[in-house]
Amino acid sequence: MRFVNINGKIIGSDDKSISVHNRAYLYGDGCFESLKVFNGSVFNLDNHIARILSAAKVLKMRVPAYFSVGYFSTQIRDLIASSGLKTGGKIRLSFDRTSGGTYLPETNEVDYVIEYLPNDASSFVLNERGLEVDIYHEMKKPINKFSALKTKNGLLFVMASLAAKEKELDDVLLMNDKGNIIEGTSSNLIIVSNGVLYTPGLDDGVLAGTMRMQVINLALKNGIKVYECSLLPQNLLAADEILLVNAIAGIRWVGGYRTKRYRNEMAKRLVGLLNDSIK
Repeated sequence: MRFVNINGKIIGSDDKSISVHNRAYLYGDGCFESLKVFNGSVFNLDNHIARILSAAKVLKMRVPAYFSVGYFSTQIRDLIASSGLKTGGKIRLSFDRTSGGTYLPETNEVDYVIEYLPNDASSFVLNERGLEVDIYHEMKKPINKFSALKTKNGLLFVMASLAAKEKELDDVLLMNDKGNIIEGTSSNLIIVSNGVLYTPGLDDGVLAGTMRMQVINLALKNGIKVYECSLLPQNLLAADEILLVNAIAGIRWVGGYRTKRYRNEMAKRLVGLLNDSIK
């Protein structure tokens, strides 16, 4: 049986859990984090908690003082223990503004939900087949103070994912309102040219990804140069490798963009460094 943690109370996932008055359900009024679990322990927890607390502040939510890394570490550990499993998996931590009001909330208090989806993963694994991608042109991601956040308003990513499926692609790359290539539908973007990593900066409207930060730090620590810069379609054509990175999949390599083909030597090296960092 699966369990969820709602405001510190662990219940069966089949029990009634989310009200029809939930503001995330009604208005997308919330934010969330997806966290990777290896052998019962959460990977990179500190950065995830820092990011969701930062997002809550931007969304003007009133976060209790006890919401900390230590607090959520305990809540997650108890939820995993309730499952009776000590394997890998995925944690989804959600903050929703407490029910009440319409567009104007009655309160800025926060409800949280923690879900655990177990699997048997014990490390990050690079995809065997390179992904096939193209650029998504129908809608562009605006650059504003919400761009870097993981909010519950995900329609742009839903529509882009549907477009990828319709074109029989593995993913599409989003553009910002300046016409720069910024990210995948659920991943940050890194391109590799001559052994150097290039990735769009936060001022281009990209998600402030925890895995993006992890890969940048690991690369720099191991003598790999990294530059944050705007990327255009011609940069994709000139690249040796294209990487899509997120907290759950780790690093995935792109095999093709239109007629261009890519290698994965740097992707293999970075996955090795990433797995070495798992405690």
